[in-house]
Amino acid sequence: MEGKDIEKRTPIPERPVGERVKDFEEVSLGYSKEEAIKEAKRCLGCSRPLCVEGCPVGVEIPAFIERIKEGDFKGALLKIKEKNLLPSICGRVCPSEYQCESKCVLGRLGAPISIGALERAASDYGGEAEEESNGPPKPKRVAVIGSGPAGLTCAAELARDGVEVFVFEALHQLGGVLRYGIPSFRLPRAVIDRQIQRLKDMGVRMEGNVLVGRTIPFSDLRTKEGFDAVFIATGAGLPQLLGIKGENLEGVYSANEFLTRVNLMRADLFPQYGTPIKRGKRVAVIGGGNVAMDSARVALRLGADEVYIAYRRTEEEMPARRVEIEHAKEEGIRFLYLLSPLEIRGNEEKELICRKMRLSDELDESGRRKVFPTEETISLLVDVVVVAIGQRPNPLIPSLEPRLARGREGEILVDEEMRTSLEGVWAGGDIASGAATVILAMGMAKKAAQSIKKYLGISSRR
Repeated sequence: MEGKDIEKRTPIPERPVGERVKDFEEVSLGYSKEEAIKEAKRCLGCSRPLCVEGCPVGVEIPAFIERIKEGDFKGALLKIKEKNLLPSICGRVCPSEYQCESKCVLGRLGAPISIGALERAASDYGGEAEEESNGPPKPKRVAVIGSGPAGLTCAAELARDGVEVFVFEALHQLGGVLRYGIPSFRLPRAVIDRQIQRLKDMGVRMEGNVLVGRTIPFSDLRTKEGFDAVFIATGAGLPQLLGIKGENLEGVYSANEFLTRVNLMRADLFPQYGTPIKRGKRVAVIGGGNVAMDSARVALRLGADEVYIAYRRTEEEMPARRVEIEHAKEEGIRFLYLLSPLEIRGNEEKELICRKMRLSDELDESGRRKVFPTEETISLLVDVVVVAIGQRPNPLIPSLEPRLARGREGEILVDEEMRTSLEGVWAGGDIASGAATVILAMGMAKKAAQSIKKYLGISSRR
């Protein structure tokens, strides 16, 4: 490591706070080519790259970084795409600090390589040239239910090897949680659109406004519709609720509804678009994950003067990405710790009553310190409350098909190859794991695609 600057990580440029809170344009500007090359040159090129072990889809990280060092962004992009067909998305929303970057040797000595930002740079500057070949057409048809990260990944993996793939999406626009769940200031819509167009160019057929289980009976896919296999990737769109008095008041939203109204239905542009949303001057968001951060920052961009995040533990236990917490703080979101909601009262102006909590030294099953209620309560006067405490698997298909084995949280149970209890049916992503990350959903989809190809008697090129 002699001669290497291991302490200084190349900063990722961002839009100024005062400018970005006024709109939904992307916050992170990403590296310039020169900045990306400078950051890439920090990579040690380890003979045993632990970073690869930290990547759920096994991207050969040192190999693509080596190409960026040489200024070969196209080569870097092609190397990434050998394992990951959504680099422009993963480079923006993957929690790389907890995955590949957490394994980087430089992290022990200073700051790890900024792998996520380099992945984005490869995508931004790698051009449109692609290496994928559909291969000889195969007389096999696969139905993919859901167009989120798992559905898109499985479709791409199958299409690469010549399988005829149909993607059915319940919403009117494609992209699943990438579109309805993640605000455009973190993931621009043009990035999603380009990715979907790439799949269409590969021959994947996609159709929106098709709710499998209602528009098409699930059981018909393999019988009347003639699909040789089915992959269920319907995600985790069922919000968890607090179960407290006042949760049904007007102006109290689940984060799922709040974000969908803005991200998908463009309530931020009401009445130009037909979906309204209550714009509170004082907004309280309940939760501590990325969805809570997104909800708070969306509320700010809708015109709120004060936005609070109320969380039952402390910042140390928050599951949100560090960068999202920092962005929220920079933008003026106020963090209130050790609070658990008890009741919501009122109409236009609401009183959110919370019980104060205390941390113990005892750890729970997640490894975080347990919290216990105290006798003290506090009240917050707000106009809007957003509940962002998690999502559960979409229940429609599992409820219609009793032969699908399910877990305690309603998730579809799968084996190590993502096979369900039904012959010819696979599942992956949040419907099988519960709410998780984009890259974990993609990893499950890749496994499922390999298993489906084996089932169909198709040899994989990878």
